[in-house]
Amino acid sequence: MLPLIRYLSQSSLQDLQLTMHDVTASIEHLLFAKTQQKAWNAPKVVITPPDDRYMMATLAAADDPPFLAVKALVLNPNNPRHGLDSINALMTLLDSRNGLPLAIIDGNWITAVRTAGLSVVAAKRLARPDASIAAFIGCGVQAHSHLRALAEIFPLKQINVFGRSAASRDKFCRSAEKMGLLVVATQTAQEAIQDADLIVTSVTLSPKLTPFLDARWLKPGAFVTMTDLAAPWLAESMSALDRIIVDDLEQEASMPKPLVDPELVRGDLTDLVTGSATGRQSIDERIAFVFRGLALGDLAVAGLAYQRACEQLQGIVIEF
Repeated sequence: MLPLIRYLSQSSLQDLQLTMHDVTASIEHLLFAKTQQKAWNAPKVVITPPDDRYMMATLAAADDPPFLAVKALVLNPNNPRHGLDSINALMTLLDSRNGLPLAIIDGNWITAVRTAGLSVVAAKRLARPDASIAAFIGCGVQAHSHLRALAEIFPLKQINVFGRSAASRDKFCRSAEKMGLLVVATQTAQEAIQDADLIVTSVTLSPKLTPFLDARWLKPGAFVTMTDLAAPWLAESMSALDRIIVDDLEQEASMPKPLVDPELVRGDLTDLVTGSATGRQSIDERIAFVFRGLALGDLAVAGLAYQRACEQLQGIVIEF
């Protein structure tokens, strides 16, 4: 009998209507499984050609559910000139018991949802639960996914927005206004950040990027999630943070250049979920979650989407 492969496009994935509760529960399940040697996460592999492209691949597998996921991604800052997204990705899902292919999945959707999901797993433990003002530095795909995710978890009333692309900024502001939020488009990044409870930075990576964000702007009690490898943050300002959590200490140890000074890091996401690292300890702590992207997060979201798609008969099924 030939195996069947399910193709899940972005539209079919959106039709699944996964909630952030679903996503974070799936991520947390695999993080616990990792500590029990029932899930595995390989460090990401990166290629950086001299023309500003960024190529990356991730690999993760689990016994429950029995899936293996591989994601390949290319970031090309020249893509928008050709009417394409800056980042494009594809995921393949296999049965981890026998290696048979199960699904081909749109990687852009997975990346957006997974990244927001990782941020929320951290924010639930590190941000103030009464956080009502969020700041967004960068107004692309990650800003949109994080806004929807954080609005599910926190009592947001206002967002401060700073973006260098007027078109992306205006589109993002309109989306937030449709959610009933007060939107403040600021002239500087400091204006956006200085009174925010939650901060999301998703600045597009580029070798030409010059750091322009200062952690000393953060008010007491602020939580910031840096989806952009902390690249736009001034390295010398990071000591102003009371604590920094990364996504995966093992992955960090394998990287030629650390995200931040290792002396400032107080644990990773698995430590947070299992309780080995403590959550917020006081209302005044300034805390950051800095991350490269966790392959287990990709697996968690892809596996969940595949299971729901099978239940709901979503996607296109083909014979392998």
